[in-house]
Amino acid sequence: MATNSQAQFSSKIGFIMAAAGSAVGVGNIWGFPTQAATHGGGAFLLMYIVLILLLGYPMLMAELMVGRHGQTNPADAMAKLSSNKLLSKLGGAIGFGSIITATLICTFYCILSGWFISHAIAPVAQMAEQPEVANWLMEFSVSRNLVFTLIFTALVIMVIRQGVQQGIERWSKRLMPLLLLMLVLGSIYILFQPGAMTGLKQLLIPDFSRVLDTDVLVSALGQTFFSLTVGTGAMMVYGAYLNKKDNLAKLTGYVTLTDTLVAFLAALMIIPAMYVAQHQGVQIFADDGSLLNSDTLVFTVLPALFESLGGITQYILAIVFFILMTIAGLTSAMSIVEVPTSYLIEKTKLNRNQATLYVGLFIALVASLIVFNFSSLFGATITLTTERAQPLIALGIAIFLGWVWRRNSLIEAISAQDGVDTSSLFWKIWPIYVKYICPLLILVIIAQLFTA
Repeated sequence: MATNSQAQFSSKIGFIMAAAGSAVGVGNIWGFPTQAATHGGGAFLLMYIVLILLLGYPMLMAELMVGRHGQTNPADAMAKLSSNKLLSKLGGAIGFGSIITATLICTFYCILSGWFISHAIAPVAQMAEQPEVANWLMEFSVSRNLVFTLIFTALVIMVIRQGVQQGIERWSKRLMPLLLLMLVLGSIYILFQPGAMTGLKQLLIPDFSRVLDTDVLVSALGQTFFSLTVGTGAMMVYGAYLNKKDNLAKLTGYVTLTDTLVAFLAALMIIPAMYVAQHQGVQIFADDGSLLNSDTLVFTVLPALFESLGGITQYILAIVFFILMTIAGLTSAMSIVEVPTSYLIEKTKLNRNQATLYVGLFIALVASLIVFNFSSLFGATITLTTERAQPLIALGIAIFLGWVWRRNSLIEAISAQDGVDTSSLFWKIWPIYVKYICPLLILVIIAQLFTA
């Protein structure tokens, strides 16, 4: 059996950047502003911050704790939580389910992120006065989708094959600061445009009559859950690459804070940008006040805004924005692809190069199948993974940590950390909270998703 046990992050900042990069994805920069714009702006933002503390933080730490305790892939890490054969097999099945889910998520993620690459290149073609090329890059077609899906998949595999420290950690430490810088500069630029203040007020001033609306609460709860990639096994894998003495409460706090900051910065840029576009004559709302093209917001409203600015500015802004989206896609995809890769390395005689090649080929094959059957498979894959499998796997993790993992073993894992007092209020409450409250909150999400 090949081993992956020697793989570890070289520094705490490396882990924070990689884990935050995993959490910070298209869901933050695309999904969060869309959800906020659709569900009350400031009311949504307020409830999102509350719920990230109530569900996101404790569940993120639960996955990291399970992964670090197991020091292995999600299937074996979950199986290790119980000495009972039946429960061990059930835990292994939940962990294996997260590996399958992560692999399938990466198939549509590569298609989506491929669009970002093509939209980043399109302005270059426009500046080079190649309208046919620019049109091909921006218009929906099988050929465009296939080419850029394969390009993005290749980029991810190139990073993963370099290993944890030289691949994931090194590139996360480069890309995450760049992502934050681009978001800050983009937000500053947009906020100085005519109409931006209307969007800023919409985002920052909550309508308190809406904060307890069911649609606001459920959408904020779902966004909290999915933005941190809970239930994909990615955080279990990253937890396995941590030192047992690292303080998980602090590290999880830094990751959650970074993820929330990026979501907020994305909303600070995109929601005011919507109102700038409206000021420029672009229609963003329907007659009933609902958001037009909410699912394709970044491909419709923002390009229309860039075009309305004219000159070289429209091209520069479009290039910068879609490079930003590509980076967000890449940092997330790296963690998701590492999930099946780590499993193959540990369960077979394959080395990392071989394992990443097989994983990459499988993802490319399934993604190509989706591209050729887009209308029937793309939405179905998203629903199956993010709306069905992820919540169920997260529920399984919460139940296993709270109800199956022997308390003495859990306390031992907690007390091994530097600077941790197991008798402190936090460490007394957290296991009980994950045992009772987290499953209830996840069940609310599941009930909403399965009855929608």
